[in-house]
Amino acid sequence: MEKAAAAIGDKLDKGSLPVLFAGTSLTAGLGLDPDSAFPALIERKADSINLHIRAINAGLSGETSAGLARRIEWLLTGPGQIFVIESGANDGLRGIDVEDTYTNLAMVIDAIRDVRPKATIFLMQMEAPPNMGAKYAKAFHDMYKELAYDRKVWLVPFLLEGVAGKPELNQADGIHPNAKGERIVAQNVWRAIGPVIVPGLSVK
Repeated sequence: MEKAAAAIGDKLDKGSLPVLFAGTSLTAGLGLDPDSAFPALIERKADSINLHIRAINAGLSGETSAGLARRIEWLLTGPGQIFVIESGANDGLRGIDVEDTYTNLAMVIDAIRDVRPKATIFLMQMEAPPNMGAKYAKAFHDMYKELAYDRKVWLVPFLLEGVAGKPELNQADGIHPNAKGERIVAQNVWRAIGPVIVPGLSVK
């Protein structure tokens, strides 16, 4: 396992693999110390298997998919071999048309591919709140699967799996994970992206 991780690092300048996490307050780690946000936790998980990545936290609180589509060109001026996209949660909260969210996220993926054609891209499944109604929630959920299939990107299971709706794992707002919940979030993400970055990696 360590040899596989090291082999990836050998192909990159100084053995560092830049991973850009583009997202909302959930990626930024709102209410937490920056070192406790899940991108930083994933960097430490990778380091523990001798895979030296540099997690670039590009989370922006309150951002919609349209906002990410507007700033992706700027984000692409920086480094990035792997892109993890966490976007759309605020669209769901606002009841934005699902087709618009699809279009915006497709624009983000296409922009990355235009500039970094060999990049590995992950799209995180997000969910709409139940108060938006069952029809909207289903369409919102299915949109991520369709987009991942259409654009041939890796779909990461729901970011807040095992955390959403559990008061003991969230801050007072009931939306953003606390430090304990964030560790579960990091494991959710690492379980999905780790075996892609390091083929054969077993993540429990």
